[in-house]
Amino acid sequence: MELKRVDYAVQIEDLTVAYDLKPVLWDIDLNIPQGKLMAVIGPNGAGKTTLIKAMLGLLVPVSGTVRFFHEADNSLRKLKNKVAYVPQSGSVDWDFPATVLDIVLMGCYGKLGFIKRPGKKDKDNAMENLKKVGMEDYALRQISQLSGGQQQRVFLARALMQTADIYFMDEPFKGVDVQTEKAIIALLKELKESGKTVVVVHHDLQTVSEYFDWVTLINIKVIASGPVEEVFHEQNLKKAYHSTGNLLKSAV
Repeated sequence: MELKRVDYAVQIEDLTVAYDLKPVLWDIDLNIPQGKLMAVIGPNGAGKTTLIKAMLGLLVPVSGTVRFFHEADNSLRKLKNKVAYVPQSGSVDWDFPATVLDIVLMGCYGKLGFIKRPGKKDKDNAMENLKKVGMEDYALRQISQLSGGQQQRVFLARALMQTADIYFMDEPFKGVDVQTEKAIIALLKELKESGKTVVVVHHDLQTVSEYFDWVTLINIKVIASGPVEEVFHEQNLKKAYHSTGNLLKSAV
């Protein structure tokens, strides 16, 4: 019987990352299949954001490899049109003097380069993506004048401009209102249905089963990774959070 090949968006082998000689990720082995909407969950300090940054090459690991789409060459230059990243809102300088449209158009610089300016087609595409996130009426507004939820929608529109194959999002629901959260997850599910891979650092245990079809639990090491219905249960949660209580009930 011939084994069916699994197409992976990301393959991580023996990844270790340390800050000041203290490991924050240890010996990570992780395969993320293509076309999944995956949550990365774990307690504070578990290494969730570090994992995302290490996958993106924003941190230099002590050891290990990260491969995208079975490619040996994972240079950011080669991957710039395949990978999109929405960082935590708290890591962004919102006082940067730019309009909403300016920010969204930054999403096409990977294709245009920094010398060529966006044309009418790019601006039309930017407005279409702003419409998808309900922000088209704010196109000429300064980004600093928006609420946290509105800013997050704008950065999602910028990511959509990249027409990437895999999207990394670091706590996109943090600090946003219920309406914005519903709008964001609806878009992420649309991306997944179109064959894209979406990796989300997430903290609300109560919505994992509703929002995601794949989940990775980490606490410096990988505790479990797989389909939500198989690995998202109390036993694995207790291992990840070092808890003896019922975490799913307490999250209600």
